[in-house]
Amino acid sequence: MASASKKVIYAALIGNTLIAITKFGASWLTGSSAMLAEGIHSLVDTGNQGLLLYGLHKAKRPPDERYPFGYGKEVYFWSFAVAVLVFAFGAGVSLYEGVLHILEPHPTVNPMVNYIVLGLALVFEGGAWYMALKEFAKVKGKFSYFHAVQRGKDPTIFMVLFEDTAAVLGLGVAFIGIWLGQVTGISYFDGIATIIIGLILGGIAVWLAHETKGLLIGESANQEVVHSIREMAKQLPEVVHVNEVLTMHMGPEFILVNLSVEFRDGVTSDDVEHCVATLDKDIKIRHPLVKRVFVEAEARRVSKVPEI
Repeated sequence: MASASKKVIYAALIGNTLIAITKFGASWLTGSSAMLAEGIHSLVDTGNQGLLLYGLHKAKRPPDERYPFGYGKEVYFWSFAVAVLVFAFGAGVSLYEGVLHILEPHPTVNPMVNYIVLGLALVFEGGAWYMALKEFAKVKGKFSYFHAVQRGKDPTIFMVLFEDTAAVLGLGVAFIGIWLGQVTGISYFDGIATIIIGLILGGIAVWLAHETKGLLIGESANQEVVHSIREMAKQLPEVVHVNEVLTMHMGPEFILVNLSVEFRDGVTSDDVEHCVATLDKDIKIRHPLVKRVFVEAEARRVSKVPEI
């Protein structure tokens, strides 16, 4: 999973760096605010991919005394930071530039330069988008794209996918705005296109922030995993009741499991030890993302969370 994430991010990083340079050059030559917004968009995306790579690198550090469960949540923190940056810089600057261009409109010169740059950018962005879509399709399984994003515990792939989606949409909007300004002679279209690009970025940023917030706070494993663990515990002859199954993703590839169970009367300490060892081993075999399992012996009680 991590290697696939890195491949997608590196592809987007290289593409966005080249695209940002060409867009800023085109904006300088033509005076197009929509092209300037697109350049800022690509520059922000480039920085975002750098932050995602940094988060993946930091998350690989082994557990230590201060962080006994490792640094897996670094990925979630930097993914959330990326969403904030998209909103603050990408959307904010684009909206500012759009309003400024509407208040002080000026015609775009050499529009053909913009069309060439937009065409090249669409090829590069489209390639990165297709690669991100292919990788995401591999991990989404039978679920829809929308449902897969909600279930997903590795935000890096779907963040790049939605950033690239916003980029492709932004290119289309920039093209329409520049073309309308050219054929009608109305300079306001360029500013309007810039504002629309800002709104697209803002919408994507809010959604990304919402999806990564739960992971950062401490989201549980998917319900199928929780249900499976509960059923495995119920099947053990030493267990008469499962009180709680509490799970948390400590990173995209690290699930922490806490079980509260009631053991049968009369079981010995050796029986309990064997039961816990068996349960620990079976859970990790069936669910490889589970790295740590803690079992608490407790009398039957009403569960604090609903059974599934």
